[in-house]
Amino acid sequence: MRRHARRNVQRIARLAAVGGLLCGGFMVQQAIASEPATVQPGAKTSLTKAADTGSGLVTELGTARTAGNWVDKDGNPVVAVTDDRTAAEVKSAGAKPKMVRFSMDDLRSATETLSDAPKVSGTSWSIDYKNNEVVVQADTTVSKAEWDQVAAVAKSIGGSVRMERTEGTFTTRLNGAEALLSTAGRCSAGFNVTDGKTAFILTAGHCGPVGSIWFGEGRGSDQIGRTVSGSFPGGDYSLIQYANGQPPDAPNVVAVGNGQGISITGTAQASVGQRVFRSGSTTGLRDGQVTALNATVNYPEGTVTGLIETTVCAEPGDSGGPLVSEGLAIGVTSGGSGDCSRGGTTFFQPIGPALQQLGVRLSGLPTGTGGNASAAPPAPSADSSTAPAPGSAVPGGFGPIAGSQGETLLDRLASRESLGPGLLIVAGSLVALVATRWIMSEQDRRAYRRRYSASWG
Repeated sequence: MRRHARRNVQRIARLAAVGGLLCGGFMVQQAIASEPATVQPGAKTSLTKAADTGSGLVTELGTARTAGNWVDKDGNPVVAVTDDRTAAEVKSAGAKPKMVRFSMDDLRSATETLSDAPKVSGTSWSIDYKNNEVVVQADTTVSKAEWDQVAAVAKSIGGSVRMERTEGTFTTRLNGAEALLSTAGRCSAGFNVTDGKTAFILTAGHCGPVGSIWFGEGRGSDQIGRTVSGSFPGGDYSLIQYANGQPPDAPNVVAVGNGQGISITGTAQASVGQRVFRSGSTTGLRDGQVTALNATVNYPEGTVTGLIETTVCAEPGDSGGPLVSEGLAIGVTSGGSGDCSRGGTTFFQPIGPALQQLGVRLSGLPTGTGGNASAAPPAPSADSSTAPAPGSAVPGGFGPIAGSQGETLLDRLASRESLGPGLLIVAGSLVALVATRWIMSEQDRRAYRRRYSASWG
């Protein structure tokens, strides 16, 4: 293992000495699978069971007595409650009660007041269940006068609102590069879906309006498909209809870079405190935690509501890429602030509402599973060549994508096509930067393996 690592370092050093580099983007060129128009989760993990316990109690006890639920670091369900009687009921049901000042009705009333006020681009708000507050964020584009305007609304609401500044800007993660390409720029494929007759790609709505034509990275003039429906602003989802009417060979696989993929066997709603993984064409596989639900973001292009707020990083081009947890589809990347060097906040369109509004279901599950695969996966091998095949029914399986060349970043950097006489002056530091990005993404892939193998109960 050490010998292999030393060889990789030596290869990078040789490339740095040459100083020639031409590195195109690479990542998500397949999407994922399963699920009818209504949300029907796949196999239950210990985390989703805990989340279901908490959300079930909130539904049973009502929003006047509770203020949300989450899963703590030990995997236990926690429910915010407003009185001792409710706390006792929560405890007897096997969950942890946390006494809070404001009910969910109070917190929702606060967000409604914010929504009714004049919109300020560069702001967002969400309900922080753990701290029993509505958190209003303002990015660096918000002026002092605009900050004071929003602060005045927050003050009128009372103590349930917290104002804070955030670095960077709230943007939809789109730029003009590669992966899923159109005249609007670059995005990432999310999920393969179907209406029972036609094959589509589900991606972010801001990626392009109806009629946008999409091409694949490295495919020249070969058309992948055309955007046929979607929602943005308001929601952030759209459908790209395949030009040939056919999905990839393994539509239930999410590509996560380096020729690897994750098998998807169902869907789930996000839970506060849940660890999630995002895949995108710019930064590969990244992980983080769900911090809030039903978030509202005022992008420059318009307001989007009902989003999942997370600590996962993302960058331009990652838009539309899939958000997953333990083999279950959660959502698609919308936008956020920051980047994968400094970190930041990223918002996701939940999968359930998008599927329901578009009238489609995730495609590619083995016949007869019906979105409810129950087989627990074996522990994945450290050697990806012996890991479970991602196209199988193994929930969250991590392994090589069928037909993939398994090309690594080092292979790409070392190829003859990546070197040219006009690029010999490119500094070796650029090589080191790209190599560092690959190493970080590889670490997240390994983290996924460890997480998924340990979390199924």
